[in-house]
Amino acid sequence: MSKAFVKEGSDAPEQDASAEPATLPAGAKNYISRTGYARLDTERRQLVQGERPEVVRVVSWAASNGDRSENGDYIYGKRRLREIDRRVRYLIKRLENAEIVDCAGRDTDQVFFGATVTLRSGAGERTVTIVGVDEVDPAHGRVSWISPIARALLKARAGDVVTLATPAGPETLEIMDVKYNEID
Repeated sequence: MSKAFVKEGSDAPEQDASAEPATLPAGAKNYISRTGYARLDTERRQLVQGERPEVVRVVSWAASNGDRSENGDYIYGKRRLREIDRRVRYLIKRLENAEIVDCAGRDTDQVFFGATVTLRSGAGERTVTIVGVDEVDPAHGRVSWISPIARALLKARAGDVVTLATPAGPETLEIMDVKYNEID
């Protein structure tokens, strides 16, 4: 069926899996580092003050051209506005519920939120940093505090051996070092 005969609002909402990270467990707090909070707030401000006004300008121009049913600038501009508004609402909720954890300079060898942990396992040595769910970046070794590896490490100390349950079976991890630096 041609889009000309379909009501504009009837488009199925498009879901972008990468736009929203994993949700928190029920009752859990949204822990986040200062840097992560600033990053989310910067994204929100950029969307509201930068990108949205530009898209509104394009949609307004496209609407003034007349027939909106076959006007690509209008249709895709309205769709982009919905995406921006959805992301802004999500960011506002996340920022309102965020609990900033300042972990820089913590002087302990015990693993808590914000720790950068050097591990040794059968697969070799690796380093992970425990961050909030909005800051996860597996490529750079940043894991969520609710992830299985972080749950296995939490409250352990340097020199301890912990067991991580993996789909391939239990994996033994030896904690080599625990540091607390500013998360960038």
